[in-house]
Amino acid sequence: MNLLLDTHVALWAITDDRRLSAKARELLLLPRSTLWVSAASVWEISIKHGLGRGDMPCSGHVALGYFRQAGYRLLTIEPEHAAGVGDLPPIHQDPFDRLLVAQALIEPMRLLTRDATVARYSESVVLV
Repeated sequence: MNLLLDTHVALWAITDDRRLSAKARELLLLPRSTLWVSAASVWEISIKHGLGRGDMPCSGHVALGYFRQAGYRLLTIEPEHAAGVGDLPPIHQDPFDRLLVAQALIEPMRLLTRDATVARYSESVVLV
């Protein structure tokens, strides 16, 4: 099963953060799970870390290294993903989350998120 991790879920997974739910841990550890991180998440981390946001504890370069070390697959942003954002209803305003949803729907993958608003997009989005 292909699992696309939203930015916070990916960060919490690589740091074994207590905010990572038991449900998320279970899904991440399933032998049949292939874990993906989007280039959009690396971009988000880079921007927010550069702005001094406390919820982004490391730079995009450092996060990318950790994601690779953890064996996560990296999902590039394709033109179809960018265009797919325009097909989404205006449920959520965050452009990074909207891109992750579009990627999950187009690939297809399950998107694991902690954001209940993002989870309203589709059954493919799993609230963890």
